[in-house]
Amino acid sequence: MAQALAQTHHLSWKTGPIRARACNCGSVVCELLYRKIMADMSRRMFLGGVAATMAPFAQAQSTGSASQGQPKSSDRPLLLTNLRLFDGSGKSVKNGLNVLVQGRTIAALPAAGESVEGAQIIDCQGKLLMPGLIDAHWHTMMAAIPQMVAMTADVGYLYLAAAQEAQRTLMRGFTSVRDAGGPAYALKRAIDEGMVAGPRIYPSGAMISQTSGHGDFRMRSDVPRAANGPLAQVENLGVAMIADGEAEVLRRVREQLMLGATQIKMLAGGGVASLYDPLDSTQFSERELRTGVEAATDWNTYVMAHVYTPKGIQRAIRAGVKSIEHGQLADEESVRLMRDEGVWWSLQPFLQDEDSNTYPDAARRESQRQVAQGTVKAYEMAQKYGIKTGWGTDVLFNAKTAQTQGKQLAKLTRFYDPLTVLHQGTGRNGELLALSGARNPYPHALGRIAPGAYADILVADGDPVRSLDFLADPEKNLRLIMKDGKIHKNTL
Repeated sequence: MAQALAQTHHLSWKTGPIRARACNCGSVVCELLYRKIMADMSRRMFLGGVAATMAPFAQAQSTGSASQGQPKSSDRPLLLTNLRLFDGSGKSVKNGLNVLVQGRTIAALPAAGESVEGAQIIDCQGKLLMPGLIDAHWHTMMAAIPQMVAMTADVGYLYLAAAQEAQRTLMRGFTSVRDAGGPAYALKRAIDEGMVAGPRIYPSGAMISQTSGHGDFRMRSDVPRAANGPLAQVENLGVAMIADGEAEVLRRVREQLMLGATQIKMLAGGGVASLYDPLDSTQFSERELRTGVEAATDWNTYVMAHVYTPKGIQRAIRAGVKSIEHGQLADEESVRLMRDEGVWWSLQPFLQDEDSNTYPDAARRESQRQVAQGTVKAYEMAQKYGIKTGWGTDVLFNAKTAQTQGKQLAKLTRFYDPLTVLHQGTGRNGELLALSGARNPYPHALGRIAPGAYADILVADGDPVRSLDFLADPEKNLRLIMKDGKIHKNTL
């Protein structure tokens, strides 16, 4: 998670006590009561405002077309025929099968030529049928807006922008995302309820960071913060929460679980774009990390940890973290520990190429170079040691790069054969999302074309045996996009 947000001005709202003649409204008690009332009112107004901001999108859906994201559903079963099937398992493309969709799920894979009474037929014209794509490290609220806008715009505007980007994400073929930090709860609910079109979201909520950590976006003038002092703007927005010591970590993790986090994101090391925390820094003590892990485990879910270095990776694994996010500077000892403990490695193609963030200073460009070199080595070690490897993009504050989501997956053919890469972006990532256990809001299988799985289906012009380049141009090559059995695009 880039920490360039810290370059923007910190905004805060201060409310003072109401004062009147011949009364005690200026007392400490009245002032505290006043602030509590105002906080409650602000929260209710905010929640109401979020619902109001989604209304135009719901109206737009009622008049849109299927090719523009308007879902089409039918009471009749849908039978997709005349197709080549990639089922999300990583195995070879199959012929001779059809796909039967009933409601939100796949009912069966009948043999080609087998009729289904009452079914509506969709002829796939011999094209590739595959599961919807999954991005396991996506920032729903911050992917496509500039960092200055993220810190200064009205919250309602941020939700409108994020809802619009969610629609575009779905139209790129991504039917599910694991949100790696940000206030995505309301948008997730709106998508689940059909108010807007978008991928299903596994929200982490606010990232948990130590003071001076990767999620501490405050200005230098904001430090020190007094005990029980006001929250920083980034905390008020729900992007990150600062916690020092086991008691604070416990509280902040439990707050996100209360709000509906499907997993917890803790920041256990520095980053490339950070102003205050160097790339080589190790963050949170093992006791603090373990406290967060225990709170998540008590909630029957897990912790994912942002970290790059061997020391930080090993500390996070010892504390019980189940998914290492990034980790491009890992050494072989760290990777063996991942293997032995069954920890997932959630990697991103950080290759310092045309799709990477650009930095004006030499120090951050050098950190970026180190991570790019480490990316190549990381993919080699992940294969050497048989690590369970997920894939994500981690796009932030860049509308242009957000458009390359499918291209970022296709890049992995530099390290793997195309079918293995496509497996990472579908069935394997579906397994990673399922780590949320009892907190998983979506009980059916994701990333698979199999009976009982969600009917998240793409029909594409492409041959994944040869190349995944077709994913780089979804507007042209994705001919049908279905999520939950509803068709959002059909140009067959």
